[in-house]
This record gives sequence, C-alpha cells and structure tokens, in this order.
Amino acid sequence: MDSLTHIVLGACIGEAIAGRQLGKKAMFWGILTQSLPDIDFIASFWMTPADELLAHRGFTHSFLFVAMVAPLLALAADRWHRPHNYSWRKWTVFFTIEMLVHVLLDGCNAYGTGWFEPFSHYRVSFHLLFVADPLFSIWPGIAFAVLLFSRTTYTARLKWALAGVAVSLLYIFISVYNKSAVDQSVREIARQQGIRYNRLLSTPTPLNNMLWFVVLQDERGFYIGHRSVLDPPGDTSLLHYQLQHKEYLEPVKDVEEVHRLLRFSQGYYVIERVDSALLFNDLRFGQMVGWQNPNHGFVFHYYLQRPDENLLVMQRGRFSNWNKEAVRSLFRRIRGLK
Repeated sequence: MDSLTHIVLGACIGEAIAGRQLGKKAMFWGILTQSLPDIDFIASFWMTPADELLAHRGFTHSFLFVAMVAPLLALAADRWHRPHNYSWRKWTVFFTIEMLVHVLLDGCNAYGTGWFEPFSHYRVSFHLLFVADPLFSIWPGIAFAVLLFSRTTYTARLKWALAGVAVSLLYIFISVYNKSAVDQSVREIARQQGIRYNRLLSTPTPLNNMLWFVVLQDERGFYIGHRSVLDPPGDTSLLHYQLQHKEYLEPVKDVEEVHRLLRFSQGYYVIERVDSALLFNDLRFGQMVGWQNPNHGFVFHYYLQRPDENLLVMQRGRFSNWNKEAVRSLFRRIRGLK
C-alpha cells in the first residue's frame, strides 16, 4: 500500500495495542514500525530498474525479516523508555504485529510480496486492493487525526483506534466478495464465448474495488477487459484478444534483465515492438485508462533497449492519460454497462 496508508494504520494499531500504557508514543512507534519494511527503497539508489523491481518488497517484507527485527527493536525501545512498565516481551509483540500487518497488507496488491524470502522467491499477490485506495485509507486517516489532536485523557481514544482498523478490515472483506463475484461472472462469459484459458487474473482499477481489470490467459496470449461488480449478468462484450509474442524475446533470451522481468511478471506479460525496440508489458497492473479506450497501452511498460526510460517504471503509467473525461468515464464504467 501507499506510505500514507501505512502511517495512519500503524498509528491506529499502535494506539489500540499500547496507547493506555505509552500514551501517544505508541502511535509514533506504530508509524515507525509500520513503515520500516519499505526501507528497501534505499536499494534504488544503486540498483538497475530491473534489479530494483525484485528487491522492492523482497527480504524486508518477509516473515524472516519480521522475526529478526522485532526483538531487536524491542530491545532498543525497552532501553530507550526506561523506567517504564512495558516489558521487552510486550514490545516484541507490538513490533511483530505492526510489521506483519504491513507485509500482509502489501500482499493484497498486484506488485507481489516476498513473504518467504530468502528460502523461496515466490511473490504473494492477492490482487484485492489497488496500491492507493482512498475508501480503504480514509477511515484510519480520520481516526489518526482524532488521536493526534485529542488529549491522552480522552476516554474514546481506544474506540477510535479500533474503528479505524475495523472499517479497513471490513473493506478488505468487501473486496474479497467483489473479486469473487467478478471472477464468477468472467468465467461465465468465457463459457458463453467458448474461450479456453489456463489462468484467470482480476485486479482492481485505480482508487476503487468496484471496477476490475480481468485477464484470461491461453497458450498464445490473453483475453483482457474490464468488469464492474454492477455489470449485468451474461454480457459478452467484455473481452478482446492480445497476442503475447514470446518469440520477440528470442534475440534477448539470455539477457539477465529479461530473466528478472519474466520472474517479476509471473508470466502475465506481452511483448510489443515500438520504433524497432522491444517493450515489455506486465499485465498485472492494468491498462492506462483502459476502461475508456481498450487500445491504450499497459500501465507497466519497460523498454528493453532504452534503459534510461525505465527510471520511473512503476509510477509513470498509473495515472497517464488521466483527465476530467477519463475520471468521468471511470465512474460511468463503475456504474455498470447499460
């Protein structure tokens, strides 16, 4: 998730766990610990873009990292706050919960999170939440503001903290339901159209969990499109086909950069030729305003022969081509096909 979400959620969890014992210090320890796994951003200063893709949300987002770091943080906090009545064991539980929430929450995005590093390079991606979803973040954000500006003697602090966490958790459950509904409807559409596929992927479009980008993979490519939770059942105008073009990678099949991109994409990629250069597209991040124009390019696009154009590979496509009409069309598409 985005950094702001981790900050406000970390503060709410910190208050809920230790606010009565530590006061507002619990919030700020929560913010620090909830943000700590993203320390891997430092690697971007000396790594190539392809290397950075796998380094981010890698070891620092693993269960082993949590198990190693939480006791060390507890030791530091225990000594820093002496004298106090908060034991080292309680500090360890506090920091473990905060970091676990971070890595579990990041697993709900499309990027992929290395929970099992360094023993396994498998990346966990549940595709439940867009990386920045205001409806997920607003409730802990409101609770954070109340907690920040209210006195420690305010009797409802615990209720505000728990409410901020509980509403966000409820939102995740709603996302699970919406994703299941979309997957079921897409399977039915594939059955009606006689589409044979090996894998189905659905991931939320920006800033919501009502409109989903969907992918059906077969041996040669992908059927892609968008599906709203509010779309009528049985619609068959959803999907269009995109060839994968694996053969385009033949001249660069031994390049380490390509191997890293293939691993990162988990097989959901399309290769294009653009001005005699190869463009690697990762479908998991959706299309740039694809709900408005199904022929637009993909959010994640990596130039294999133009390394200088990949410095902002994760950011440049998320809100490309957005304008007032794109936003209006997003809300129209969320409301469903008529």
